[in-house]
Formats: sequence, C-alpha cells, structure tokens
Amino acid sequence: MRSLQIGLVLPMGESFVDGSTARWTEIRDLAVRAEALGLDTVWVADELLWRSADGPAHGWWECVAMAGAVAAATSRIKVGTWVLSALHRNPGITAKAVETIDEISGGRFVLGLGSGHAGRQAHAFGLPEDRVFGRFEEAVEIIVPLLRKGRADFEGAFHAARELEHRPVGPRPGRIPIMMGAKGPKMLQLAVRHADIWSWYVEERSDLTEFGPRLAAMLAACETAGRDPATIGRSAGIIVEPTQVTGAADVMGVPVRGSAEEIADAFRAFGLAGYSQLELILWPPTIEALDAMAPVLELLDAG
Repeated sequence: MRSLQIGLVLPMGESFVDGSTARWTEIRDLAVRAEALGLDTVWVADELLWRSADGPAHGWWECVAMAGAVAAATSRIKVGTWVLSALHRNPGITAKAVETIDEISGGRFVLGLGSGHAGRQAHAFGLPEDRVFGRFEEAVEIIVPLLRKGRADFEGAFHAARELEHRPVGPRPGRIPIMMGAKGPKMLQLAVRHADIWSWYVEERSDLTEFGPRLAAMLAACETAGRDPATIGRSAGIIVEPTQVTGAADVMGVPVRGSAEEIADAFRAFGLAGYSQLELILWPPTIEALDAMAPVLELLDAG
C-alpha cells in the first residue's frame, strides 16, 4: 500500500479549450478506469457557472447528482466532493445528501466541504453574495453535529436546525470523513477544529514553492487550536501533464510533467514535505492521460 494516496479529479465542466462538454459516459469511464488502476479516490467538483469578464461562460454538471452516479458506477474506489459548496445549499439537506451518497457507495464517500465563493455565479443563481465565511461557519455548526452525533439544534443569522434528527443513517454512523478546503486564517481554524483532512488546490504552481507555505499555515493553525497535527490529513490538488499534450499552464497553472520517474519524484516530494494525499487534475482529462499515470503509480507502489 502506497504511503501517499492518489486521487483523480473528474472533469465536470465545459472545456476551457474548445467548449466541449464532459459527458456522463466519459466521466463514468474515467472513474471505472481509475478504480481499475488502483487510484484511491475520484473527486467530483462543485461549481455552477463560470463567467469571465471577457470570455464565454463555462457550465458544470451538478455535483451531488454526479457523485451519486459515480458512487453507483464503482465498487471499491472512494468517491469524494471537491469541494461541496456550503453557499449553494441548506446545511441540513447537505448532510442528508452526504449520508445518502455514503449509502449508495457502501461506505466509500468522503465529504469535501468548503465555503464556496460568491461573485458572478452566485449572483446569476440568486444565491447569497455577502458574509460567505459567516454563512459557512453556521453551516458547519449544523452539518458536523448531524454527521457526527445524529442531531443538530442551532439558530443562527443565516441557518437553522430545530431539534433536527439525522435519519436514516447509512453504513458508517458518525464516521463519514470530512475534508475541508481552507486557505485563510479563519477557514484554517475551522478546518483544524472540525475536519479529518485539510485540503487546498493549485493557484499558480503545482509544487512545494506554492504548497510548502500552505502546509506551514495549516500546521500553525493546529498549534493555535491545540490540535495534534498528526491527526489531520493533508491534501493538495495539483495539475499533471502525463503525456505530450501540453497547455495546462495557459489555463490553470504550472503542472507537474515529464517522464514517469520525474512525475513520481514530484509526488514523493509532497509526501516527504508532509502531505498525505494528492488530488490530480489531469491535462487533458482523458483515458489516454489516465493510462499514462499507470507507470507512475507502479513506481510509487514500489517505494
């Protein structure tokens, strides 16, 4: 068993290159192939509609529905949300959706949870655009007690749960893993108080130049909160170009690329730095690119 868990972020949106749509059959085939190759997790992104100021809009399939479908189409690999936006949903119903997907998957679901972001897509859908952290903080006060203790009773400025029982319960009562996406100091404090795993994703570079300081900030938050840092998983979402097809740097950030040995070495560097798992955004998001990861996985398995 490899020490560094490897996951695949499934393509959920319209392509930033040619506008093509990732179809369900393609998403399913990638998830099934990832399972066959021995990856640890497949991740389903949660976005709605991206609009740039000077370009076309890019739409996304709905995360909860797709996570349930992927869970039903696979049998061994973990299925996670990357990450579910608390801004989009009622927290009590979010917990119910999480429990339902864990039931569908037979206990393989990982709740990736984040505050979401307001801005243009929130405005387009009529979602809240202010107090994003405050809304998330209250949502956590409902979601976590429901998933961990089976009930919540909370009255806040934005959310409420009134003697709410969490029923029915799936195969892992109180034990569904929670991965929280967190970057800023307030979000990091919430993550180290509540999450089993902390995560953040690439913004500029898929290497430790960017991710080393991110990890250091999370460890500092653990010290402030009095949490043993050994008790929280550390996850990095990075871009990988495993074939001769390039272009990720023009759209998303500098990727990990090169030979299988070079990619494996880059992954090992994350493990040596203290990360416990990687979430891979493949460029391009194709079966061919996924198959090109097979020798990388073999090298990691070999030690």
